[in-house]
Amino acid sequence: YSTDFEVHRNWLAITHNLPLSQWYYEETSEWTLDYPPFFAWFEYALSHIAKYFDPQMLVVENLNYASRATVFFQRLSVIFTDTLFIYAVYECCRCINGKRAAKDILEKPTFILAVLLLWNFGLLIVDHIHFQYNGFLFGLMLLSVARLCQKRYLEGALLFAILLHFKHIYIYVAPAYGIYLLRSYCFTANNADGSLKWRSFSFLHVTLLGLIVCLVSALSLGPFLVLGQLPQVISRLFPFKRGLCHAYWAPNFWALYNAMDKALTILGLKCDFLDGEKIPKASMTGGLVQEFQHIVLPSVTPLATLICTFIAILPSVFCLWFKPQGPRGFLQCLVLCALSSFMFGWHVHEKAILLAILPFSLLSIQRAKDAGIYLILATTGHFSLFPLLFTPAELPIKILLMLLFTVYSFSSLKSLFRREKPLLNWLETIYLIQLVPLEIFCEILFPLTPWKQHFPFVPLLLTSVYCALGITYAWLKLYVSVLTERIPVRQKAE
Repeated sequence: YSTDFEVHRNWLAITHNLPLSQWYYEETSEWTLDYPPFFAWFEYALSHIAKYFDPQMLVVENLNYASRATVFFQRLSVIFTDTLFIYAVYECCRCINGKRAAKDILEKPTFILAVLLLWNFGLLIVDHIHFQYNGFLFGLMLLSVARLCQKRYLEGALLFAILLHFKHIYIYVAPAYGIYLLRSYCFTANNADGSLKWRSFSFLHVTLLGLIVCLVSALSLGPFLVLGQLPQVISRLFPFKRGLCHAYWAPNFWALYNAMDKALTILGLKCDFLDGEKIPKASMTGGLVQEFQHIVLPSVTPLATLICTFIAILPSVFCLWFKPQGPRGFLQCLVLCALSSFMFGWHVHEKAILLAILPFSLLSIQRAKDAGIYLILATTGHFSLFPLLFTPAELPIKILLMLLFTVYSFSSLKSLFRREKPLLNWLETIYLIQLVPLEIFCEILFPLTPWKQHFPFVPLLLTSVYCALGITYAWLKLYVSVLTERIPVRQKAE
């Protein structure tokens, strides 16, 4: 079973048996509580149902307890909470402009969007095979997006504020929400050229947004502030000592940076520029969650990643402010914020790529250019999740599910934009096709070689680096598209 089964079992036990004052101090298990308080209360609520399935799962000392009843309850709880995700997808489909004609319901943009979201390969394997509770969290995010598209700004802001206190990784896209709400809700009118009417600024609207943020934060963090435990909660939520990269390198800029450092180190040893005795073996490639120092390139600090992320996000935020395009511009900024944070963030998990792929689905059915970028990002991002399912029994399952989703996404979007130029050029097509021999080598051929004993991290390294190239390309291509896009006169007037 995935370690996340034990993670959430332990959180069930902690919140069920221990007083609130000990939730963020308990360390019996290595999987300490490191999600915001709303998620802890969610586990607390689940624990009162879990006791009817198997009360032994709620014993803190029962480490790695995984009875059939326990696993069944955990699987069932994910399926049940996914109802929020299904409702959010329905609301997103209602926001889609249905101007594009389709003779068959299977070719309608809303149907395609529903399938791309509900049948998303990454979310399916992460939640229902690997096991996590991302479905209802993405449901909250998509529902907040839908509310903003429907101009129900306060509802959207409330949902996103609640989401942040369920899982703080969504702070990646907070700049897009903040700027869009300020631009579209706090300023109530624009000039004919699209610029702001500064006199239309509403202090009432700003106050209402501030009240929402403060009230939600007070409900979440207030009890711990009263207990004097807020620093402890913050230290759990942002554990900077875990190192630059997760145990499995997320396919981002730092994967390329690490690979370059490793290549330069090998070259330095070959040319006798470096002393092999002073270099730690398996440095940065041991698959462990801890801090490492780079050998040749400068070591990266949390502050450096924060600065890089801020710089990467800045152009998208400026575009949202100075080139407003309504909900479409908001979605573009949201995806770019998610991708920029994924590319340069500290200790990024590989699963965080879904934070960009899922909202990008809403853009993919609107323009052929976005559809092409989406196909590159989704295919590469989903492939990068393959190492999460590492047992031989899971190999045919993940390949089949990946093929089904990929074939559908390519065929449906190609059919939707059949009157326009091809979605991918020949170079992009070749890049994606090369994922097939990469998978054959990593999963079938490499385990049969003697290299597996001495270089076990090679398949992960190859997967991360190759996928990082594709995700970086998709990020840059989307950025160029947004920065060079002209705003129609009618949108400016609006």
